[in-house]
Amino acid sequence: MNPKIIFFILLILSATGFISPPIALLAGIVFGLSLPHPYAADSKALSKFLLQASIVALGFGMNLREVLKAGRSGFFYTAIGITFAMLVGLAIGKLLAVRSTTSYLVSTGTAICGGSAIAAVGPVLNASEEEMAVSLGTVFILNSIALFVFPIIGKSLGLSQPQFGLWSALAIHDTSSVVGAASRYGTEALIIATTVKLARALWIVPLAFLTSAIKHGKSKVTIPWFILFFFLAAVINTYGPQDAALSQKFFTLGKLGLTATLFLIGTSLSRSTIREVGWRPLAQGVLLWLVVGLLSLYFISIGWISLSGTF
Repeated sequence: MNPKIIFFILLILSATGFISPPIALLAGIVFGLSLPHPYAADSKALSKFLLQASIVALGFGMNLREVLKAGRSGFFYTAIGITFAMLVGLAIGKLLAVRSTTSYLVSTGTAICGGSAIAAVGPVLNASEEEMAVSLGTVFILNSIALFVFPIIGKSLGLSQPQFGLWSALAIHDTSSVVGAASRYGTEALIIATTVKLARALWIVPLAFLTSAIKHGKSKVTIPWFILFFFLAAVINTYGPQDAALSQKFFTLGKLGLTATLFLIGTSLSRSTIREVGWRPLAQGVLLWLVVGLLSLYFISIGWISLSGTF
């Protein structure tokens, strides 16, 4: 069958909710690895737009009164966590002799929010296309694994909805995979994971400016404005004119858009991407991911990390 026809059939099935988020991602990966992508550039642009629009729509399912109960010392904990991930990541990269720029990008993607952080910091570092591709490829491969593995681990360990939401937000790189994994676990986990992840994503801005100051980069720092619209949607849902039915429709559209996004993201994983990654950056990414994932899981399980101190 023509790859274009297969692509559109799978995209429609994903966008209508006929298949679940993990199946959509798996279908995209199989498509990307087995068939030539007929719309590679357009698919990348569409996935970026859909992800941002879906996240904004998911804001209509969040109650800020619950979120504002969290916090107080949370910014301090987040800063400590990001700093720790960056330092450990750079140390692992140096140990494995990963190129400095690639190592910094992989560490940044793990510490904050995957591809978005890499895309924001890359221009500041004057990273080459190869370095960006390798870093994004590393993070993407781990995201794909996390989307399937995390819900299984969470259920086997008996994690509650809030615990899993926190863990996925802290230990999975990209927002899309965080939301995808959490949506499989439950609605409460989904809302918590989305909120925590986007709150962490705000740290892209200070990190990008700090990187620019250290590296003396003159490139413009990209600010993820969709995060602000996400919180605006949450404000409207919490304090604005209440229309539960309309808010639920937006929230449902966000989940459907996310499923389509996961399919599109999956199609971008090609054999050439895997070859470009190589073993050193991938090893760095895996080791750092294990450190962050296991430590955050441990601290959540003993109560050191909770909703009262996440942000």
